[in-house]
Amino acid sequence: MPPIHGSQLVWLTLAVSLGIFMNVLDSAIANVAIPTIAGNLAVSADEGTWVITSFTVSMAIMLPLTGWLSRRFGEVRLFVLSTILFTLASVLCGLSNSLGMLVVCRVIQGAVAGPMIPLSQSLLLSNYPADKKGLATSLWATVAVAAPVVGPIMGGWITDNISWPWIFYINVPVGIFSAYLTWSILRERETEITKQPVDYIGLILLTIGIGSLQVLLDQGKDLDWFNSNVINTLAVTSFVCISFLIAWELTEKNPIIDLSLFKRRNFTIGTIAISLGYMTFFGSVVVLPLWLQTQMNYTATWAGLATAPLGIMPLIVSPLMSVLMGRFDLRILISFGFIVFAFCCFWLAGFDTDIGFSNVALIRFIQGIGLPFFFIPTIAMLLSGLPNKSIASASGLSNFLRILAGSFGTSISVTLWSNREAIHQSKLVESLTSYQPLMTQTLKALHEAGLSDQTSYAKVLSLLVNQAYMLATNDIFWVSGFIFLSLFVLVWFAKPPFLGKNTNIVIE
Repeated sequence: MPPIHGSQLVWLTLAVSLGIFMNVLDSAIANVAIPTIAGNLAVSADEGTWVITSFTVSMAIMLPLTGWLSRRFGEVRLFVLSTILFTLASVLCGLSNSLGMLVVCRVIQGAVAGPMIPLSQSLLLSNYPADKKGLATSLWATVAVAAPVVGPIMGGWITDNISWPWIFYINVPVGIFSAYLTWSILRERETEITKQPVDYIGLILLTIGIGSLQVLLDQGKDLDWFNSNVINTLAVTSFVCISFLIAWELTEKNPIIDLSLFKRRNFTIGTIAISLGYMTFFGSVVVLPLWLQTQMNYTATWAGLATAPLGIMPLIVSPLMSVLMGRFDLRILISFGFIVFAFCCFWLAGFDTDIGFSNVALIRFIQGIGLPFFFIPTIAMLLSGLPNKSIASASGLSNFLRILAGSFGTSISVTLWSNREAIHQSKLVESLTSYQPLMTQTLKALHEAGLSDQTSYAKVLSLLVNQAYMLATNDIFWVSGFIFLSLFVLVWFAKPPFLGKNTNIVIE
């Protein structure tokens, strides 16, 4: 069909952009609300992170199915249906009165969110005039990077001034408008529908294997890891299912995951870099607002304002990346992104409990410079040299592994943060005696302020716990910094030339 022009093109862009904005926003908006959600549902902040991991794992598992679903039902129908179901799932999330119900609703929400990301770009590119496809990609990328800026601020303000369910309810008018407008414009422009076999065995193995691994990571700390029969069962189930999945996918005629792509050096290096990089990045994105709210007495609003500057520079730099990728070796651009990430992590790792709002906001602003240099050139690198018929599969697989790694990063970082706090607290308690000069001076000052012995010791313990969490947060950023430096080395094993024609494929 001929491309769309005029006002219809503007309305289509708005409709699809709102759909993807709502999708990406929901990934970011919940981060700053986790402590409040956990408190209202009477669970720990660690358990509250299931709200994030359940969504991302479910979305990741559905990504490889997007191609089959779009061919089976049509891209327009699938996008509209996904948007409607996403909106309905948002309502159910807001109505949840227990963590279990909320996690189940987030799983549903993540499952229908998976196809929305690749389909939103596909619908824009297939209906834009040839000479404006670059504009379509730039608009798509701008919307995708704008959501993480708005998300923390909006999520914090809504949580503090209304109530946390409204971070989900706000999707309702947006979702209805996006679905209605998209269907009105594109219902006569449906893509070809074909019936193709789906790899059901691969899908089942993938779902059970990855699901078991995620539950293992989420529940490990609470169940005392491998001293628990539940954790041991999950570990065995995950290992067996993933092992069989790999063997099955290597011989399946229509695999849900095309593992043969890993025979290509650039795809392998690029996928490892983007997955480990995103895992490290997303883990720190979750820990920082959690620490600010639980230990630094930030409200959700102020935690959102402190972390939001991360998205400012990507809005400015992303549209320029196509020019930079045409002039510089992609490895140079990606390396610059990793260096910025590592620098900011080491900077954060050196702070103490006196760190102010402006310090956090400045570091997040600078860290945002590295985001477009990391994401966009890395996806171009991993797709370089691939035949056109393999690009969709490669993009889907890399996005699947990236999102999955982000979910694992959340669980691992929160668990590591909690464990390191316990270790630091134990060491601090051992070194704290009634005869230590600092302890004596502190207790004396508290007594002079009119506090009783019991209250004074409780105050000292509170300060000690706060310091232990600060040191644990430092540890997270030290580890993150060294991982980014190792990835800086890894990308130089990729082999040029890197084809520029694939740079129009971006990720959220």
